[in-house]
Amino acid sequence: MAKTSFTIREEGLAVFKILRPECRNAIDYDVMGNLRAALRDAREDPRIKLFMITGEGNQAFCSGGDLNAFHKLKTEKEAYEMLSTMGTLLYELLTLPKPTVALLNGTAVGGGCEVAIACDIRLAADHSKLGFVQGNLGITTGWGGGSILMEKILPQDALFMLYTAKLFTAEEAKRLNYVQEVFSGDHLMGQTENYCLDIIRKPAGVLISYKQAMLEKWELMNMEERMAQEIRRCAVLWEKEEHHEAVEGFKCRKS
Repeated sequence: MAKTSFTIREEGLAVFKILRPECRNAIDYDVMGNLRAALRDAREDPRIKLFMITGEGNQAFCSGGDLNAFHKLKTEKEAYEMLSTMGTLLYELLTLPKPTVALLNGTAVGGGCEVAIACDIRLAADHSKLGFVQGNLGITTGWGGGSILMEKILPQDALFMLYTAKLFTAEEAKRLNYVQEVFSGDHLMGQTENYCLDIIRKPAGVLISYKQAMLEKWELMNMEERMAQEIRRCAVLWEKEEHHEAVEGFKCRKS
């Protein structure tokens, strides 16, 4: 069964969807590989004017890393290999030279929030909850999303989200400027497409030019290296017993 889908609409909207609702659209190595391919296509295909990422169903956007796939990793070296692989993809998403949108069709936690913050715009269903919950598991943001968060919202709000590791409602996240728009009711994708049409209707050269200005900012802010350092710090914490005990406790609560 396919774990993701990638479709290109006639108007230039490309949608990457994680198709794993049974595990709250968690990311594993297969999803990573498919995302890498989709980002390459989005970069190279002139038909694509806007890249969107979302999840299947209405319960979860993305729950971050797949526990079954990644929490067999115990050492700093093992963790770093996985974290840096996904961190590279997150940087590719951040620096895609076209507009990007995260559609939070449901709960986004941990790495799911990191994926979303790497996009230019975040739209959310009103029932969504989201949070950088990594601190509850004895680690930090491990894919570089914390560094991005500190640039995209006020630093004190970013630190509040990271320090507390709590879940926020979609409206609370909007007040923090993490989310730009909250949609209620049915037909979430239709509402989102209407929102995106105002972007897609602009000439591709205009969109690319504005995005280039943002890419120059990321380069000036040394974002790639800052994300890499963040990932290294997370790998150190990953190896500690505090993290492994927290994961085992979480798995027991779920079972």
